[in-house]
Amino acid sequence: MQPLAGDEPTAVGPYRLLGRLGSGGMGRVYLGRSAGGRSVAVKIVHPHLALDEEFRARFRREVAAARRVGGAWTAPVLDADPDAPVPWVATAYAAGPSLTAAVTDGGPLPAHTVRALGAGLAEALTAVHELGLVHRDVKPSNVLLTLDGPLLIDFGIARATDGTASLTSSGVSIGSPGYMSPEQILGKGATGAADVFSLGAVLAYAANGAPPFPGDSSAALLYKVVHEEPELGALSGELREVAEACLAKEAGRRPGPAEVARRLAPEGAARLVAGGWLPGALVERVSRSAVEVLNLEAAEAVPAAVPASGPVEFSTPSVAGEFGPPPTVPPAVVPEPRDVVPTPEGTPGKPGKPGKVSVSVAATAVPGADGRGRRVSCTVALAVAAALAVVTVGVGFLVKPFLGTDGGGADSDAGAAAKSPSASAPSASGGGAIPAAYLGTWQGSATALSGNLPIGTFRVTVEQAAVGKELGRLRQTDQLGGVCTDILTLRSVTATRLVASSEGAEGNHDGCDPGTNTVYLTPSHGDLVYTSDSSAEGNPVAVMSKAGD
Repeated sequence: MQPLAGDEPTAVGPYRLLGRLGSGGMGRVYLGRSAGGRSVAVKIVHPHLALDEEFRARFRREVAAARRVGGAWTAPVLDADPDAPVPWVATAYAAGPSLTAAVTDGGPLPAHTVRALGAGLAEALTAVHELGLVHRDVKPSNVLLTLDGPLLIDFGIARATDGTASLTSSGVSIGSPGYMSPEQILGKGATGAADVFSLGAVLAYAANGAPPFPGDSSAALLYKVVHEEPELGALSGELREVAEACLAKEAGRRPGPAEVARRLAPEGAARLVAGGWLPGALVERVSRSAVEVLNLEAAEAVPAAVPASGPVEFSTPSVAGEFGPPPTVPPAVVPEPRDVVPTPEGTPGKPGKPGKVSVSVAATAVPGADGRGRRVSCTVALAVAAALAVVTVGVGFLVKPFLGTDGGGADSDAGAAAKSPSASAPSASGGGAIPAAYLGTWQGSATALSGNLPIGTFRVTVEQAAVGKELGRLRQTDQLGGVCTDILTLRSVTATRLVASSEGAEGNHDGCDPGTNTVYLTPSHGDLVYTSDSSAEGNPVAVMSKAGD
């Protein structure tokens, strides 16, 4: 778990955020705590997805589907707000590493652990499929290892078996290369048999410390899944037979998850787990993780309670949406957001300092007298449910015209110059050469949707260039850590405005705008205002100040 950065939210809905657990294709995951002291994992979607109404509708459906899942080996969805400016969902949290982290740090798992792991996941999939759902992304990072057994998490792309809507229109992957079934790769749809294929791949990974279809590129992985046999390595006996059956190329030849569970644990996965299923090193790691969570200090000072007035901006708290159960305690008392959106006058806000609240923990289960401190046993601490684990992807945004919002002064003159046809003509004295006022490194905060959505930090280094040549690159880092890079090519320049073409750099992720846009740099009171005509990115705006190199 990582500490919160200065521009990250300190609260979402009724949950106080204590640290960052991870990030992935749909968003970033935080450790949160409710007003009653319950630890939760809160996933906040990437800002560029928040601008997509089709994604919002799909997210709402997926949350509703995930709330139906509640088996012994899955993490329950507790709350969500798909209608917030940046949607979020909260699940129960459990101390324990993902299978990916456990194998990366400690190597392959022993056979009895792999058997219990497979039995628990098979029982989880049995429950999911009985609801008419398909998980569609069973992989090591979506499996948590806790003292109470394995947990299957992140139903972010679960889909009813009769659903036909595509998940690719917003750049969201339909699975993970190396763990997707052949029929998923070939576009033939995903039934429960696809989850069973992924389960077989997970078992091979746990036993060998490497995936059954190794490769150094997504294309190679996908080819091997469709055309080559898996590498099962150290798997032997019945574990190997089960994995081979699960990894059959034809969906109809694979066993159902209930059969897999029966073969691996005739008396049930709970019996295997009860006997102690994790190796000693993992037990120690899980115990340390639980103590760390219990000893977290949320804040030292808490301001007055925030009224429950409905969803607000990303960097400030929003109240619970229609998906969560009604709170059983008064509304959460939360710290103020850490960042301030630039004012209309163009003065960037200064980030505030995070507050802290003391949380006391002892060995008994006795509530504190004032309701803030509480004592929790280690047994209770280690029995809470699971966090989400995802793979990193981010997003970048460009900026929108920000001038001419006040009356008079240099700002108004700059705004008029930006609108003047003559302002776009090349400099008579420089023949397109860039004046010194533009040169150097500039950085500042940005917003989109008329200033209603904070979208992170923009940084650009402007270098001398002639018309038609690259003048620099814009690095856009959103609030969730996603980065997009745009190449800026000079089109024209005067003392009051620089006009450039902006095009996404090669290697950007799918969340970045691949199109070509017109951008403007305009000096204003020692700052540099960066604007763009990219309406697809929410018409963002940034005011940047001179930064050190």
